[in-house]
Amino acid sequence: MQQHTISRAAIYILSIVMIVFGIYHFLHPQNMLNYVPAFIPGGILWVYVVGIAFILAALAFIVNRQVKLAAYLLAALLFIFVLTIHLPNFLNSGDKEMQQLAFVSLLKDAALAAFALHIASNAKTVG
Repeated sequence: MQQHTISRAAIYILSIVMIVFGIYHFLHPQNMLNYVPAFIPGGILWVYVVGIAFILAALAFIVNRQVKLAAYLLAALLFIFVLTIHLPNFLNSGDKEMQQLAFVSLLKDAALAAFALHIASNAKTVG
């Protein structure tokens, strides 16, 4: 019972973090636009789509519905960020400080994706 309570608390904390990230995408879309790779068409539209995705995944976790699907999609999205944004920024940055920020972001998104995979692997398949 205690382990379930701790697991739910961890999921709620992740949900809060994802909601804050999602809201930030709407409050400061121009700041987030810098992270959209130039080779992806759509520009600022992707900032809003990602904000919505973060909020929807968090809501799925909170209400405990479609958790497996939401967690797998969130993990995929975060791994896409690692491969298309953070890793290229880390490898191509000439500035040591920017390289360090890209590396921290790479680790953060990889860890969040791993947690999402853990949530998905433990979610019930119903609802």
